[in-house]
Amino acid sequence: MQKNIVQHIRNHVDLSDSEVEVLNKYFKIHHCKKKELLLIENKVCNQFYYVEKGCLRMYFINKKGVEQITQFALEGWWISDFQSFINGSLSEYYIQAVEESRIVSIDHQNLDALVKALPQLEKYFRLIMQKAVGGAQLRSKLLYEMSKEEFFVHFSTSFPEFMMRVPQYMIASYLGLTPEYLSELRKKTIL
Repeated sequence: MQKNIVQHIRNHVDLSDSEVEVLNKYFKIHHCKKKELLLIENKVCNQFYYVEKGCLRMYFINKKGVEQITQFALEGWWISDFQSFINGSLSEYYIQAVEESRIVSIDHQNLDALVKALPQLEKYFRLIMQKAVGGAQLRSKLLYEMSKEEFFVHFSTSFPEFMMRVPQYMIASYLGLTPEYLSELRKKTIL
């Protein structure tokens, strides 16, 4: 099993060395090329992805045919279309590797079996879901509460690593900006 995910789990719940071996039965490791699609629209999202190394993004294509990014995931973050994953419904999203990535995944059936085998992981996954919901709620609030410029400054100071690793047009999409306006904002904040 990859060290990063084991440490991440141990940061939240107790996990013995023998229990780490149990994880190997349920998690799968994938190496993704840059731009590789892990999920496409109108397919069921069968996987919950943990980023060991790299970066993933989740997006949909709006009515104008433009990609709208709703979420990123760097090392130590989980990502999935939870609606599709939980309900088995068709996804409205794409999940794609932004850069070459190493991910750990688990499907719905194995997640249920893993939680039965290691009950303390129910707490771990609950905490992960709570953080995801809390993050989504905060992003939604900030979108309504802040000006575009304030939202950019908040994002760039809270997540400077994204600014260095993610292409500008993707950051613009996530922030609801045009790439041109994002470029103007970056120039303003640098001066």
